[in-house]
Amino acid sequence: MKKTDILEKYLPRMENVLLILHDLQNNSRMNYLSEKDLSLVAHHLNTTLSSIYGVASYYSMFSLTPRGAHIIRICRSPVCHCAGVDDVFNELARILKLDVGATTPDRLFTLETTECLGQCDLAPAMTIDHVVYGKLTAASIATIIAQYRKKSASQGD
Repeated sequence: MKKTDILEKYLPRMENVLLILHDLQNNSRMNYLSEKDLSLVAHHLNTTLSSIYGVASYYSMFSLTPRGAHIIRICRSPVCHCAGVDDVFNELARILKLDVGATTPDRLFTLETTECLGQCDLAPAMTIDHVVYGKLTAASIATIIAQYRKKSASQGD
């Protein structure tokens, strides 16, 4: 979907800023908001670039730097911590050879943490894109990542 088509979906009101930013980021091949995106939103909403930048930089769901095709978010809540998320996180970092905030060289995965996914009954939990995975173990992490890699290879990504 073209950026202009996304903007035209929304009335030029500041109350639509989060919806617009989400739509632009979700339609970005590299899962982020570029400076051009922010400028387009500012123009559409008749506000300043710094105002839009302030919104985009405040919320952790937005990224201002390019990311991988799949965004992995590991829950760091106290419940997930008690359920062993550190072991799961360490296994994920080992498999992907990544630190938090980094992207794999093939641009397939970006690893992030979040304070809470609201999935305490599934602790330890993570999301990949918008899919929730819970009751994670080191073995299940390896299986999940292998599935995404296999799917990506079959799609030619």
